[in-house]
Amino acid sequence: MANPSKAALLGLSIALLLTACGKEPALPEKPASMEIRPSSTALEGNLSIIAWPGYIERGETDPKYDWVSDFEIATGCKVSVKSAGNSDEMVALMNQGGYDLVTASGDASLRLIDIGRVQAIDINRIKSYSSVDRRLQDAPWHTVGGRHYGVPYQWGPNVLMYNTDVFKTPPDSWSVVFEQQKLPDGKSNKRRVQAFDSPIYIADAALYLKTKHPELGITDPYALDERQYAAAIDLLENQSILVHRYWHEATVQLSDFKTEGVVASGSWPFQVNALLKDGQPIASTIPAEEATGWADSTMLHIEARNPNCAYAWMEWSLSPKVQGDVASFFGSLPAVPEACHNNAHLGPDGCRTNGMDNFEKIHFWRTPEAKCANASGCVPYSRWTEDYIAIMGG
Repeated sequence: MANPSKAALLGLSIALLLTACGKEPALPEKPASMEIRPSSTALEGNLSIIAWPGYIERGETDPKYDWVSDFEIATGCKVSVKSAGNSDEMVALMNQGGYDLVTASGDASLRLIDIGRVQAIDINRIKSYSSVDRRLQDAPWHTVGGRHYGVPYQWGPNVLMYNTDVFKTPPDSWSVVFEQQKLPDGKSNKRRVQAFDSPIYIADAALYLKTKHPELGITDPYALDERQYAAAIDLLENQSILVHRYWHEATVQLSDFKTEGVVASGSWPFQVNALLKDGQPIASTIPAEEATGWADSTMLHIEARNPNCAYAWMEWSLSPKVQGDVASFFGSLPAVPEACHNNAHLGPDGCRTNGMDNFEKIHFWRTPEAKCANASGCVPYSRWTEDYIAIMGG
């Protein structure tokens, strides 16, 4: 299927509009969602987590990767997982309620804080917090007013994944997915590339334009004035004729690269690793224009039914063994640098291979807000949502 059906787009439109937070004020100086101290420290026996695919593994995908079973044995907290394909889905699920934790990226975390769906974390209850990479400990996507609303989990880039039978050398520009052209095999890229189905993908277009058209003056792909934003939208409208699918499910993208003739797309290291394990001709790169990316934090729902099991998990998640195993399985980078050493799965070069040295090349996801450094203000996320839905709908 080359593009989403009208029914699918209608459903997506409703979901995204509900999570775009309509209003776009600055975050309150003192968020209402303060930490809530449970009346008892007894472990409740259950824990529900909303997570990116591949983030919470119990050996079902690969028997070598299981960081859930030992936690359940040690704590008696039975873990259930709900996978989400993008940040808007995570916000919608957290707004719906019934979950304890979410592994939120920066384009969701500030929204969750702003709408009061997460509570501040008492880092005194998380003894391993001091082991977190200092670049992440007080990151602005989970720290507001000096209070932490998340525990760093993993980070990484949105890579350009490509078919090595088509590209004998790594493509050096995102133009292969944004602009119509002949690829190295002599065939057009039309209907052979994909785009991410989240409004935050507008930032990928802006980042490409930052280098392609420096006269636009783009400095931050998440803070766009009207002129810069219009250029990004125009690029994405023109790209739509090239797009085979606006991908949402990682597993669907895996299938598309194997059977549908897709040869290039923005993707996650998770898909790259999965296709390589399957023997597919796949590699990834960060082109000259750099890349967007994610630094994910585990956040606690304001109405968490199992807060003590949640705190136990957040502490467990920072152990070097868990951090290294997740990084190896997903292709990400651990929030705890110590995890890069002496992990059997990650190996001695795993962190370097996954891009530990690329931190400065990554423009981490962040919710676009109307109030920004530009004197004229910036286009808010609600607009990003409306316009991207229209682009996907043709």
